[in-house]
Amino acid sequence: MKIVSYEHESGIRGGVLINDAVHDLELLLQASRQAVHGATTSVREFLELYGDRLEAISSEIENLADQDPEAHVGVRTDVRLTTPVPDPSKVLCIGLNYKDHVAETGRAFPEYPDVFAKFASTMVGPEDEIGGAKVSENLDFEGELAVVIGREASEVTEEEALNYVAALAPLNDVTARDLQYRCTQWLAGKAVDGSTPWGPALVTLDEVGDPQNLDLTTRVNGIEVQRSNTSYQIFPIARIVSYLSSFLTLEPGDVIATGTPQGIGAKRNPPVWLKPGDTVEIDIDKVGQLRNTVGKPHL
Repeated sequence: MKIVSYEHESGIRGGVLINDAVHDLELLLQASRQAVHGATTSVREFLELYGDRLEAISSEIENLADQDPEAHVGVRTDVRLTTPVPDPSKVLCIGLNYKDHVAETGRAFPEYPDVFAKFASTMVGPEDEIGGAKVSENLDFEGELAVVIGREASEVTEEEALNYVAALAPLNDVTARDLQYRCTQWLAGKAVDGSTPWGPALVTLDEVGDPQNLDLTTRVNGIEVQRSNTSYQIFPIARIVSYLSSFLTLEPGDVIATGTPQGIGAKRNPPVWLKPGDTVEIDIDKVGQLRNTVGKPHL
């Protein structure tokens, strides 16, 4: 199942993408055998209610869409998609999580996941421009696989951790390197307003399969700059979820960016920085393509 958020005259609503058409999630669920009482207008609300039964929901969604034409919103190109989870409680990120990326930085392999945070104000969707050109001359690309939590997770084991993952999506952890390198903390460079696009859809695990064998490719203006596979992650997704849940409670809709492979602009000679008008594409096998353009500074 491919879960999206889309703009509607009543506000942002949750939807599903089926055969290049968007269908309203709440309207479909009204006819579902899995239906439970509660608001499901947003993706986060949907995950709170159905995050423990996504595979069962996925198996009947396509049939429900055929049976309920009123749930049809429009073809993908006529519907504006927003950030997949507009209101996450937490956006957590893992740094230095690919062996080749750690090697290009010259650092030692980490013993534990290197965790930092973003904010919802940082996140934008697949239709949006990448922000940050006004405050940084050193914007850098970072193609990543994002994980979205489907069930409340506290102190879960690595063996059971994937049961708490709802879906995956491409994410571009755009970083203002000049802001990042001013201090020992990374927050300023990672939390620029509107600088982190992700989406277009959340693809549920039952559709993806093994999340530790996915090809990831990043292109800038059509030129390949990153290519790797999630099998090269130092800390696999199950370990990351288990580790994070050992000291904080993960909630439905929480986002975890799982790190970028080698090839970032800052480690090239000379460095390659994103400029207004540049287009960045992130392709992840079985998960989808994210494509955004760097916006012009607003004076």
